[in-house]
Amino acid sequence: MNYDYLIVGAGLYGSAFAHEMHEKGRRVRLIDKRSHIAGNIYTEEVEGIPVHRYGAHIFHTSDRQIWDYVNQFAEFNHYINSPVARWRDELYNLPFNMNTFNKMWGVVTPQEAKAKIAEQIADLGITEPQNLEEQALSLVGRDVYEKLVKGYTEKQWGRDCKELPAFIIKRLPLRFIYDNNYFNDRYQGIPVEGYTAMVEAMLRGVEVKTDTDYRDFVTEEEQDGRILVHDSEGNTYDKVVYTGMIDEYFDFSLGHLEYRSLRFETETLTDCDNYQGNAVVNYTEREIPYTRVIEHKHFVFGKQPCTVITREYPAAWREGEEPYYPVNNEKNDALFAKYQALAKKRPHVIFGGRLGQYRYYDMDQVIAEALKKAKQEG
Repeated sequence: MNYDYLIVGAGLYGSAFAHEMHEKGRRVRLIDKRSHIAGNIYTEEVEGIPVHRYGAHIFHTSDRQIWDYVNQFAEFNHYINSPVARWRDELYNLPFNMNTFNKMWGVVTPQEAKAKIAEQIADLGITEPQNLEEQALSLVGRDVYEKLVKGYTEKQWGRDCKELPAFIIKRLPLRFIYDNNYFNDRYQGIPVEGYTAMVEAMLRGVEVKTDTDYRDFVTEEEQDGRILVHDSEGNTYDKVVYTGMIDEYFDFSLGHLEYRSLRFETETLTDCDNYQGNAVVNYTEREIPYTRVIEHKHFVFGKQPCTVITREYPAAWREGEEPYYPVNNEKNDALFAKYQALAKKRPHVIFGGRLGQYRYYDMDQVIAEALKKAKQEG
């Protein structure tokens, strides 16, 4: 059989593109190397609780068209992301806001908070930050940096803040209001039945094959001046939509791009109905190896007699492990540009998503990019 598109990766980019092209009557097939669809937003029910297997995902956007688009496939609840940061035995609201500053210094008014931060920044006398630590100190002062930025950032990147470039942190949002809503976007929530059910609805009518690695399944060969794409089952494809790592597609021929990875430890607590009182608690001390603990039932206001928690550990990425987000710096961006030049010689391949386009996307941005590309394809 001949297909118009082979879509590699059943995450949001691949699934949105597949839905759009299927609706247009194109013949599409979607494969994923994992045993399930939905990519990193995959949710699995445990004890009646939708568990986010690959870290917390809260959908948020200010784009009404994207919000209307996802609401075709799922009913969203009214969850508001309000994480808490724990430093030793002290708890602080995130993002940094008046509740944070009141707890830290006892200040009550925005003017008092601004004055305290300005005083600390002035005392440091940093005029030209040379690294991430100096950059952060020049933005928020010593107290906020030491308690809420330093350890968490060092765990995320696996390096001391003094060894990280200043440009990683362009700004640190300070909100001088009593509002714990982490996002500024107008629309926010989580699918009531979980993200997997949402993606299933997106892929209704689309042929999906899981447990299938692209490099094992597909062969590309030149024939009569064009690239012929066919699989081990004898099917052929006019185009490929590739959402995996762009450097892996080219067999790392120009070298490895850098990625950060994550490791998750999930535990079902049958004798506890409320472990931490909040969906997300960040642990900002470097001595504690995980960055946050997720209690999944709070994403959906669960009333189950038990609970499920996940500890999230950042990790350096190595070949063969799961990459979660790119490390965008001058060195990697320059290497990515070289891979993009190779990609232009493969006009039958569309590279999409975080890994294919080597940039950090929020969920709404991924969908917007997929819809844009589907529209261009006609």
